[in-house]
Amino acid sequence: MSDFSKDDLKITLQIGDLAPNFALQNQDGVQVSLKDFVGKKIVLYFYPKDNTPGCTTEACEFSANLSKFRKANVVVIGISPDNISSHTKFMEKHGLEHILLSDENKEVAKLYGVWQVKKNYGKSYLGIVRSTFVIDERGKIAKIYKSVKAKGHSDKVLLDLTK
Repeated sequence: MSDFSKDDLKITLQIGDLAPNFALQNQDGVQVSLKDFVGKKIVLYFYPKDNTPGCTTEACEFSANLSKFRKANVVVIGISPDNISSHTKFMEKHGLEHILLSDENKEVAKLYGVWQVKKNYGKSYLGIVRSTFVIDERGKIAKIYKSVKAKGHSDKVLLDLTK
């Protein structure tokens, strides 16, 4: 555990905080910034890797619910450390329609506190902890889902947003 700093251990953002702005490239190589969506709610979800079982389930479920999110004036954005080419292939393979952003340097993941210590088979390493942030129309964090389970997560977020 000594190889990791305390900053690598948890999400420090809180509900009501201004969401950290960022600019990353989407699956088409176009730069997308959080401030591009002022006036809309944003579901910003972080996931570890394209084309892995849990990440595919989560992305496909968000995409399947996309028309419902849009009807509620909500933009859905997924972020992972995968490169643009990986995102393009992932989207084409699974028919995904929402925005995927490439955070190869993990800078945004670190800003949001989702680049954390993970454990697998007794080994500790740094990676993305599957997490979702709902950002309101003013750019403030309205809800945080930490260490989420992929299956059914999109439905839960949609239900919370449309109550």
